[in-house]
Amino acid sequence: MLYFSCVNTVLQPLTDRRRIRGERTRQAILSRAAQLASAEGLEAVSLQRLADELGISKSGLFAHFGSKEELQLATIDEAGRIVTEEVVRPALKTPRGLGRLWAMSNRYLSYLERAVFPGGCFFEATAAEFDSKPGPIRDRVLEGRGFWGKSLARAARDAQGAGDIRPEVDVDQLAWELSCLLVGANTTFLIDRSNIAFDRARRAIRERLERAATPSAARLPDA
Repeated sequence: MLYFSCVNTVLQPLTDRRRIRGERTRQAILSRAAQLASAEGLEAVSLQRLADELGISKSGLFAHFGSKEELQLATIDEAGRIVTEEVVRPALKTPRGLGRLWAMSNRYLSYLERAVFPGGCFFEATAAEFDSKPGPIRDRVLEGRGFWGKSLARAARDAQGAGDIRPEVDVDQLAWELSCLLVGANTTFLIDRSNIAFDRARRAIRERLERAATPSAARLPDA
């Protein structure tokens, strides 16, 4: 009994180290896959290419992802996690109201400016790639893209409930307009690679929010 206890004591740290190493490898694979997908498309993400770039055997990659589709789905989920951490969570620290809508817009533009993904917004890039290709990949991409739109709409409704947006304003329309301005900034930047797109987007978003604001709403902070 003592023998098996000693063996288990030795094997447990070894097992933990292998699990941690496996998780790190998986994370490195997904991080690189998301970078590639934003710039070249999800179809460019293959097990062989990732194996070559990361110095991992293809069989080692298969241990984490059994197929290209499984890899693509996991890559989309990883991109969603990154967008949540880079954009949504920081903005939600701002109290509900007009300020939160402004914070969400600024965090999104900052995410683009800092080139978190080299190809701009991951979900805009992959949505354009798969919009006419029905299947689980398209569904997952559109789900991730829709999460952002729903988050903006929820923040707009909360701002109206807090008394920062006039009662007659259609908050779903407002959220849609903000989303279009942000997507427009992404597209314009990818074409001309000039930060003027972000300056114009911030100006347009500020003006739109100020038109929707009640007289009692706090003044919007600087970007």
